[in-house]
Parts: sequence; structure tokens; C-alpha cells
Amino acid sequence: MDLYSMYLINVKALLEREELMTKITTKRKRVDCPVKVLELCDDKVTDKKWEYDEIIELAKMDEEKRDGIRQRDGYQKILDSCKQAEKDGAELSEAINSMYRWYENAKVCYAYLHDAPNLSFPIACNDERHPKSNGWPEWFSRGWTLQEMIAPRNVWFFKKEWWAISNKRMFACTLEDITGVPQCVLMDGLHGDRPCVAQIMSWAANRTMT
Repeated sequence: MDLYSMYLINVKALLEREELMTKITTKRKRVDCPVKVLELCDDKVTDKKWEYDEIIELAKMDEEKRDGIRQRDGYQKILDSCKQAEKDGAELSEAINSMYRWYENAKVCYAYLHDAPNLSFPIACNDERHPKSNGWPEWFSRGWTLQEMIAPRNVWFFKKEWWAISNKRMFACTLEDITGVPQCVLMDGLHGDRPCVAQIMSWAANRTMT
């Protein structure tokens, strides 16, 4: 069983630090950023701790190492999600240790379909394009994205370059075909007539768990 930690990103601090690093001159190698960029929400261990440490210590690194990290796809994904959150006016709230409740209470959840082929929502299975993820964008084959899709009332799907392509309510019927999750659950979460454990487990059966 993998253990993980939840981190809150201080969107304003991260974007301000990124702007400083972009403007930095050769005479000034370090970036002064007194505000914490990440806040730990719980005390569980994570096998991804090195990634979080790099983000925290980024401003203190030499320019070559710092620029290398900033060019990574993972860092760009975090940076772009912060830009989108700032654009949407999303605010930080009290940390909640329950992952489902965390997503349920979110103002909006972003689903980043890095391998979506165009600006439209994927509506047909394509095994040739997505041979390793059941014919659909990889996001739909990951175990941890299931609660991201079900719990929040507002889920927006983005493709590469952060183009918004749809939200889950507009394509609830298609999402049911892709994932097997009933439209009523996609629209209203696990409230009301809660599905049995076996049904919930069936939604995760074809997803990759780590």
C-alpha cells in the first residue's frame, strides 16, 4: 500500500516566485521568496517527496539546475494549473485530510488530458492512438483520477497547452460510456442512494493503481 501526502500550493507565492526567476539577471543568482510555496496537509510519507523538496528549494539552486527543473513537464503542469486557478479566482481553504472530501469541497477540479488529440472532448475509443490506456486518454486509466471525476461538482477538462475543451456535466453521458460511472453519480457524487462497494470497485477495475 502506497502512502502519500497532500500539499497545498500557495498559488500567488509560486507565480510571484516564477516571475522573479524569469526576470533574474546574471548578477543576481538567488531569488528571495519568504512566503512558503507548499504547505503539508498531513503527516503521511510520500514516495514523491523529492519532487516537493525540489519545488520548495528551487529558488536557492544554481541557475543551471533550477532552469532544468523548470523545463520539466511536471513542473510546467503545476505552473500552468496555478495560472488557471488564479484566472478562475480559486482560493485556498482549510486542509482536509480526506481525499474525497477534499475534492468534494473544491470550487473546481482540473483534469489535464495531455494526450487528447484536438480541441474537442474524446467521444470515440481509439486503440491506435491510446494503446496503453484502453483506447482513451491516459487520465481515464489512472486509479487516482476516479475520485477527481466523481467528487467535485465542477470538473473542467483541458488538453495540451491548457485549452479548455469541456466540463463533466456537458459530457456526462460520454463519461458514463468511458468509465462505467452512472450519470447520476457523475452529476451529484455519492450522495443519495449510495452505490454498493462492489459497484464502486467495478469502476476502478480497469484503472491502473500504484
